[in-house]
Amino acid sequence: MKLGFVTCVQLGLSCMQAIYDAGGELVFAMTLPDDKAVNKSGRIYIDDFCRANNINLLKSSHVNNPEVLQAIQLSGIDWLFIVGWSQIASIGVLSAPKMGVLGMHPTLLPVGRGRAAIPWAILNGLEKTGVSMFKMDTGVDTGPVAAQIEIPLSPITTATDLYSKVDAAHVALIHKTIPLLLSNKLNLVKQDESKATLWSGRKPEDGEIQLNGSVFDAEKLIRAVTRPYPGAFYFEEKTKRIVWSAKYIHVDNFEKLSDVVFLKFDDGVLLLEDYEDIYLVNDCF
Repeated sequence: MKLGFVTCVQLGLSCMQAIYDAGGELVFAMTLPDDKAVNKSGRIYIDDFCRANNINLLKSSHVNNPEVLQAIQLSGIDWLFIVGWSQIASIGVLSAPKMGVLGMHPTLLPVGRGRAAIPWAILNGLEKTGVSMFKMDTGVDTGPVAAQIEIPLSPITTATDLYSKVDAAHVALIHKTIPLLLSNKLNLVKQDESKATLWSGRKPEDGEIQLNGSVFDAEKLIRAVTRPYPGAFYFEEKTKRIVWSAKYIHVDNFEKLSDVVFLKFDDGVLLLEDYEDIYLVNDCF
């Protein structure tokens, strides 16, 4: 069974290592040129790993470039993994491997197709989320599912916590599925379209706390967009305050607060535990 991998982030490299830990190996890998996306969050270089494991490494600016398609075909790849890669693979790339292309999505598909999966899982108040390995097709996270791992959520789950668990689940899925893939026993299950939901992308400005809203919505937003995301925020005079962590306090306890920074809403108070101030200039914010 010949496997290939496309990635440029640490999570992808961890999954590549997991393939070897599970008894598989790679004959081909693709990543970005050294001078591309150097500021991309999590960007790493896979040269050393590929060299140590005798993996043919191609560097190209786009997964759909002709040289990538040609390399996949010449390598005789059965399955290609694409993990931690923002570019959308063309039908040519999807059909180049003999068996297809496998991707990962940090939800329990068909729930949460689309973008910003970690923040939305918290904002939507889900009791559980997870990571799905699926065979890619031309739709948005619509292909048949190969395997899933569930991740329970609680009323105190933060994006930081969930991000770490999602990363670990990616590696666990590789360990779980590689033996099945190598023995041609990987089972693909069609997604139930009646249960499908599509989550839209989010922008940094979507993290603004609505001061005239509910304390519960504000607390949830803070947990959903804390690190590694840009953070929830509000404006106070000439200051933009980014709130990384806050704790709900019932409005009846408001009078007991002293020497603390807080946000008061009609239905409660948020005690700010971790925050930073950005001072604005020119009265423009």
